[in-house]
Amino acid sequence: VQLVESGGGLVQPGGSLRLSCAASGFTFSLYNMKWYRQPPGKERELVASIRSAGGTTTYEDSVKGRFTISRDNAKNTVYLQMNRLKPEDTAVYYCKAEANWNIAYAYWGQGTQVTVSS
Repeated sequence: VQLVESGGGLVQPGGSLRLSCAASGFTFSLYNMKWYRQPPGKERELVASIRSAGGTTTYEDSVKGRFTISRDNAKNTVYLQMNRLKPEDTAVYYCKAEANWNIAYAYWGQGTQVTVSS
């Protein structure tokens, strides 16, 4: 099982980044997918989620209207489009897969750093 995040980097405030999380080793279409982030010195927090069928999404309040989660089950990939980035979005971003029949079956990626700074 592997979840590999990519797309992080350094961006100026107001800029955009698109994170990707490529999955392998499990039936991606049966898993709900989530993006978490962990700012420096803080706990990991849920940012966005998308159901296995792709129809239902949720967002943490501070990213609503700026971030969009999506998935391509044919490519076994989940995305996080991040627009109008702010310095407080600086964090390591992780993707997580949770089985839609039992959240005990869950996998994490290794994380990708996003730094928003001028």
